[in-house]
Amino acid sequence: MANIVITPITFKPAYELDAEIVERKGTGHPDTVCDYLAESLSRELCKWYLKEYGAVMHHNVDKALLVGGVARAEFGGGKVIEPIEIYLVGRAILEKDGKRLDAHELAVETAKRWLRENIKNLNVEEHVKIHTKIKPGSKDLVELFERFQKKGEVPLANDTSFGVGYAPLDSLEKAVFEAERFLNSEDTKREHPEIGEDIKVMGVRIKDRFRLTIALAFVGKYIKNIDEYFQKKEAIYRKVKERVESLIGREVDVFINTADSKEEDSVYITVTGTSAEQGDDGQVGRGNRVNGLITPYRPMSLEAAAGKNPISHIGKIYNRVANLIAQRVVQEIEEVEEAYCYIVSQIGKPINQPQVLDVSVRSRKEFTALQDAIKKIAQEELEAMPEVWRGFVEGLYTVA
Repeated sequence: MANIVITPITFKPAYELDAEIVERKGTGHPDTVCDYLAESLSRELCKWYLKEYGAVMHHNVDKALLVGGVARAEFGGGKVIEPIEIYLVGRAILEKDGKRLDAHELAVETAKRWLRENIKNLNVEEHVKIHTKIKPGSKDLVELFERFQKKGEVPLANDTSFGVGYAPLDSLEKAVFEAERFLNSEDTKREHPEIGEDIKVMGVRIKDRFRLTIALAFVGKYIKNIDEYFQKKEAIYRKVKERVESLIGREVDVFINTADSKEEDSVYITVTGTSAEQGDDGQVGRGNRVNGLITPYRPMSLEAAAGKNPISHIGKIYNRVANLIAQRVVQEIEEVEEAYCYIVSQIGKPINQPQVLDVSVRSRKEFTALQDAIKKIAQEELEAMPEVWRGFVEGLYTVA
């Protein structure tokens, strides 16, 4: 259990502070789109490598950029005038043992498939151009990756970096997360096809007052005129307010598209359901952390987890494992009210031998009496760490 440290939380909980802010960028937000496209590409690379080579090869395809297009949105329809451009960039093993990977084709088909499945009103053949620049990785990092692979040993950390996680989510965090997930759910979309996938939720709490401001990209072809727009917005407002209030058991002020002006005939409608058609650009790592939220009142890593290889890239692995440890500590040890986890690697060392793994807890019992149980959970997750990549490849772990 070397380098595992258990410490008490000595600061006030985020939910007891006079103010708190939480944000979530939904499925169709340009930044989130980039995260998902990069991660989908990494996942498909892993599957291709496993099939062709019998093992996941070195890769990092964690650079993606979305350049917004030009569109003319109208009630009853509209048109995309200039397409969205997406750049998928990274490093990967392209040839080994006489087998060559067509990275461009794999990247393009993977991106198109994700866009078809997740941005329902986007025509991927007409509305999107996809560019790829995937080249071989640096010699030293590839050799570091292959060093443990040849020996069948624990992967070696490809970077000196850190990951953080915490549990449980507090009421504001749950409200923000659930609002976006509810609006982007299949059931809600069947009843309200006018809801686009580009949904951003900003939550603010001032003492006991909760407020959610929601930016929701309506799809113009499902709305006849401005009067119907406001009718539909009111119906959606009532449903999301009821859903969130029932979840957290308290009143929540909800606002949708607060820049709308009926007098000025100015409302938030799109052709495709995402502001990427004209209003915004996107980039990997600028949105949600691995727990799906942006939480300035909590510890966060600036690592962009999406697209990084799941075998040895600490920026991906440690952020996920830190959250897993914090969640297990809270769920399995009744006396623990809140847990934070911090893990730091050292490049070239086995990934499950961090420089330090610090679990900080807030508990109803003297924390020293809980140390052995907490250390046991941390040690179990360290031992399981070399297999955590499977959860990423199988799509069990989110990165945004």
